[in-house]
Amino acid sequence: MRRYTNTFVNGHNLMSGRVLLLMVTSSLMLAACSQPNTNTAAGEPKPATEASIATQTVLAEQLTAEMIPASAHSDTQSTILQNISATVYKDANCGCCKEWVGYAQGHGLNASAQNVEDVSLFKERYSVPQQMRSCHTTVTTDGYVFEGHVPAKYMAQFLENPPSDAIGLAVPSMPVGSPGMEYQDQFMPYKVMQLNKDGSTAIYATIESPQQQI
Repeated sequence: MRRYTNTFVNGHNLMSGRVLLLMVTSSLMLAACSQPNTNTAAGEPKPATEASIATQTVLAEQLTAEMIPASAHSDTQSTILQNISATVYKDANCGCCKEWVGYAQGHGLNASAQNVEDVSLFKERYSVPQQMRSCHTTVTTDGYVFEGHVPAKYMAQFLENPPSDAIGLAVPSMPVGSPGMEYQDQFMPYKVMQLNKDGSTAIYATIESPQQQI
């Protein structure tokens, strides 16, 4: 019994450590993608400190060992969004936002990217709940909202037959391995959430592998 208990505890601790690493990494990437450029009083970009560089290096090494290996990317090209036009509201300094726009265009989306000073204003305008927010907000010409790194597959599926009570879909935060968030062939399971007109949310799809994004 003692051996079984120790095995369970150790396994639980290992899994908790992996989940924590994934959460920390996703949060760090969100901050890196969405944080505006900060300048010094002299107008020059503020350099990264040695401590911050060292911390990022350690996290990268840990992630390589701890994250879930992915056997496929979500970057296969298609034309499933070829008849859809949308505006993507993003921060000018957000690299992963740019990656997602390129990904969506690769699937046929006619996307017009607009760099804005405060993306939260557009999230409020289009009724994206606080807990569902990510780095960029995409709005189609029909007024449907797609928050964050939503796979093209589910955008097309939603737009083909929009639920009557829904305003769009969201992928909260920035899951590693989602479209535009690829990182060293690693993948973090996540959920695509349905945003409803009354402010409520529901699970639209559960993504447990990279293949489900294609």
